[in-house]
Amino acid sequence: MEYETILLDITDGLAVLTLNRPDKMNALTTQMRAEITHAMKQAANDARCVVLTGAGPAFCSGQDLGDASSTGKIDLERSLRDEYEPMLEAIHNCPVPTIAAVNGPAAGAGANLALCADVVIATESAYFLQAFARIGLLPDAGGTWFMPRQMGLAKAMGAALFADKISARQADDWGLIWEAIADDAFDAHWRKRAAYLASGPTAGFGAIKQALRGTYEQTLPQQLATEAHLQGNCGRTRDFSEGVVAFLEKRPAKFEGR
Repeated sequence: MEYETILLDITDGLAVLTLNRPDKMNALTTQMRAEITHAMKQAANDARCVVLTGAGPAFCSGQDLGDASSTGKIDLERSLRDEYEPMLEAIHNCPVPTIAAVNGPAAGAGANLALCADVVIATESAYFLQAFARIGLLPDAGGTWFMPRQMGLAKAMGAALFADKISARQADDWGLIWEAIADDAFDAHWRKRAAYLASGPTAGFGAIKQALRGTYEQTLPQQLATEAHLQGNCGRTRDFSEGVVAFLEKRPAKFEGR
């Protein structure tokens, strides 16, 4: 696929997917959602870490309300099922670690696009906005799933009902994101974090994702069984053998991602 609304760069095991409509604050269109879905699937096969970020001053302002395919008698349920769900599933089900490097405002579906990633790192000048109630809607694109799990029901309810901006620092303090970083250090910081994940024990990272996400649906005995099973799988990887040898030799491990 030839990309017109995003950029995809894969170098040294790191895929950087950049939303590339800076003149529209990277607002999402039908075409853009299809391109993100395609790029995520490609990156999942070719990289060991995927980063989503935005071109220009914004991360993503959500649905492009000026998109010809998004106005008039739009079928919101169809749009969510046919366009948003595949995109979000491609991100959420990605077998390698994903980072949302939120370089600016993340609003509406754009906020929830970011929250779909495994780790969210935001610049301090960024904010998150669940703007849906302002136009008579409820948070979608996974917002009602991500927010209660990450910052609790009370904060999620207030964010959805009042549609207040949540600063990156607040989001960090409330547990909505992993960390907020000073603007002048942001780019170098997320790249360092991403490089660490791209050079790490990929199978182990995948097991961490699977175990932590499954914990909400399991009892303690079930979770212990899951841990044992996944740990057994990890124990048979080349990366585990290398990690142990490196530890005994007191040197950094050189993981291969297998």
